[in-house]
Amino acid sequence: MARTGDDQGPVAAIGLMSGTSMDGIDIALMRTDGERVVERGPAGTSPYEPAFRRRLAAALETAKTIERREQRPGELADIERELTRRHGAAVNAFLDEHKLGPAEIAVIGFHGQTVLHRPERGLTVQLGDGPLLAGMTGIPVVHDLRADDIAHGGQGAPLVPAYHRALVANLPAALRGSRPVAFVNIGGIANITCVGRRGELVAFDTGPGNALIDQWVAAHAGIPFDAGGAIAAEGAVLPALAARYLGHEYFRRRPPKSLDRDDFVPPAAHEASLEDGARTLAHVTAAAIWRAGDLLAERPGLWIVCGGGRHNRAIMDDLAALAARPAGKDDPPCEVVMAEAAGFDGDAMEAEAWAYLAVRSLKRLDISWPGTTGVVRPMSGGRLALPPARRAIPA
Repeated sequence: MARTGDDQGPVAAIGLMSGTSMDGIDIALMRTDGERVVERGPAGTSPYEPAFRRRLAAALETAKTIERREQRPGELADIERELTRRHGAAVNAFLDEHKLGPAEIAVIGFHGQTVLHRPERGLTVQLGDGPLLAGMTGIPVVHDLRADDIAHGGQGAPLVPAYHRALVANLPAALRGSRPVAFVNIGGIANITCVGRRGELVAFDTGPGNALIDQWVAAHAGIPFDAGGAIAAEGAVLPALAARYLGHEYFRRRPPKSLDRDDFVPPAAHEASLEDGARTLAHVTAAAIWRAGDLLAERPGLWIVCGGGRHNRAIMDDLAALAARPAGKDDPPCEVVMAEAAGFDGDAMEAEAWAYLAVRSLKRLDISWPGTTGVVRPMSGGRLALPPARRAIPA
């Protein structure tokens, strides 16, 4: 792995994220030293059209046959190439839009598309061809950031906590307060990072995020997601159905822990109306997030919510209601805010994180810890792909 040099200052980096919701590519630019300096730049999204989303959904089924992470059975190799080309086109369009040249960007952090995540088998698979992306963009690419963590006993997820800690370090003291701060990302799967009073990290997947809701409304209304929670707003929580989900053994498991998209499945069609199903699943997402606080040494005072799920009013209303009721008689209420209220971009945060992690990877800085993924020791990670015309990282 090439190094930028321990004394190097901030560099420009692009982060790319295609999450478990499979709705498109998030792209973000920042200048960072991979440590405390975080200068956030512009961000955007390149959506997938419905036909490609359907191909990705089919890829999840094919990926279940994978036994070794390098395998690409069936159409997976073709989908990987197309996915990578779409990322390359998104980067090049982004550079054109912001009048930037490839030589001005030190590195791209490329997440790829997770199609299989089975850490108990030492297996996580993200589709994405780093060398192809480097060749398309003319920019060095750090990819495959989860593999080393998995190989050393970790869950391979979540990796964003390193970035969350940097963001907390830059929060105004009045907003941060004296208690731990939690970042909650509600994508297809929801996860939490708790940044303790002294910067210590605990992170894990809390449970379903948007994935179950998306699958439910797609199957019963023919639309990809419940925009703003409008469908859920017309329904009611079904206590027995919610209790069945929240009784899952995953919620009793201590962290570190992580989920695959298929670890939870939507209700059967006869179990709920469209509206009640959407409302109940939104409640499950919020309740699972709040229960995560029971697994922490100290419940955070500030909960910062990012990801697409923050736009679902049913989820956010339930979280706010839970936060307003103290966990114990001596516990003060907690505050739940959307990322924007804390000065962040809730849609771009994961893409920003991948830019930040790419720079940390180049500098061989740790990106995962026993408290975040369960890895045996603090670990760096990632693979570096250089474009043919650039055989060194710019100073």
